Amino acid sequence: MKAIKLLLVSPCQGAYGGIEAFVLAVAAAARQEPDFEVRVCFKKTKHFSKQPSLKAMLRNEPEVEFCERADKDLAAAIRWADIVHLQNASPDVVALAKLFRKRLVLTIHNYMARELSAHRLLWRLSAKFADARWYNSQFVWDTWEGDRKRSGSRKVATTSKLPEGWAPPERRIGFAFIGRWIANKGIDTLLDAYAQAQIDHAQWPLVLMGDGPLRSLIEYAIQKRGVTGIRVLGFVDEETKAQQMMNARWVVVPPNTREDFGLTAVEARHLGVPCIITRDGGLPEAGGRQALICEPADVAGLAKLLEQAGQMSEAEYSERAERTRAELATELEPMEFYAISYRRILRGEPVEEAR
Repeated sequence: MKAIKLLLVSPCQGAYGGIEAFVLAVAAAARQEPDFEVRVCFKKTKHFSKQPSLKAMLRNEPEVEFCERADKDLAAAIRWADIVHLQNASPDVVALAKLFRKRLVLTIHNYMARELSAHRLLWRLSAKFADARWYNSQFVWDTWEGDRKRSGSRKVATTSKLPEGWAPPERRIGFAFIGRWIANKGIDTLLDAYAQAQIDHAQWPLVLMGDGPLRSLIEYAIQKRGVTGIRVLGFVDEETKAQQMMNARWVVVPPNTREDFGLTAVEARHLGVPCIITRDGGLPEAGGRQALICEPADVAGLAKLLEQAGQMSEAEYSERAERTRAELATELEPMEFYAISYRRILRGEPVEEAR
C-alpha cells in the first residue's frame, strides 16, 4: 500500500498555543492510520522566539521541523507531500502548493477584519484556491464568506488531544484559568473581578495557569492588593492542567478582543466542567449553552458571574456539568474526520458542501 504523504503547515510564534495543539493532535490521529505518512512544519512568524512551553511539548514529537516564509525547506516539504493541510491561508504556502500541483485544505482559525487592505485581499484570494476550507467557528466563517458560502466550505470546530476524566461535582472547588498571560486574554479583568466579587475566597479559590508578558505585573498586583485565595502555577504540563481543570467547579475564559473560538472551553467541557466566558467572537460557540456569559472587559459583570457561580445550588450545578459534556459530544467532529476527508479529496470525490 502506497502511503499518503500528509504535510501539516502552521504559522508559529514560538509559544505553545491552540493552533500548535490542534496541529499536533491531527498529526497524531493521522499517524494512527496505516496508510498515512505525516510531517509537521511550523513556519516562523516575524517575531518568532521559541519558548520553553513549545520546547517541552515537542520533546517527543516525531517529524517536526521549522521553516521560514517561502524558503527552500518549506518548498521541499510541500513537494514531498500528496496533500497539504495549512493553518490559515498563508499566500506563500498556497502558491507553492498550487505550483507543485498538490491538494490543499485549509483550517481557518482567525477571523477576517472588515477593513480592506492589500494584505487581506491577498489572503481572501489565497483561500479560494483550496480544495476545502474548514472554519473553526461560525463567527470566523461569517467574517470570511459572509452570507454567500462557497462549496467546499464548512464549520469544523478545532480541537486537540482532549483531556480525559471526571471529578464528582460535589468535590470540585473554585475557579481555574489557563491561557497566555497577555492583555486580550482577560487575565487582568479576571483578577479585578475576583477581588471585587462578594465571595469567600477560601471556599472559592482561583488557580492561574499559563505564562506570558503580563505575569510579573499580575503577580505584583496580587501581592500589592493583598488578594487572597489565588494560586499562581505558571506554565504546567498537560497532566497538571487536566487535573486542575477537572477539579475546579468552573473554568473562566474571559478574553476581550474577538476570540476566534476557544479551545480551553472545549477542554473544560470535555471534562464536564462548565465555563464562565465573555460574549467574545466565537467563544460562546465553544463555551456552549451551559456557560455563564458577560460582556468582554466588564469587571463588574464578571464579578457578578463569579458570585452567581458561588450561589448556585448543587442540583443546578451538577445538571450543568452533565449537560455541557453531553452537548459537546454533538458539536465536535471525531479526529478520524481528517483522514477520511484527506482520502476523499485525493480521490477527487466531492468535498463537503457549504451549509
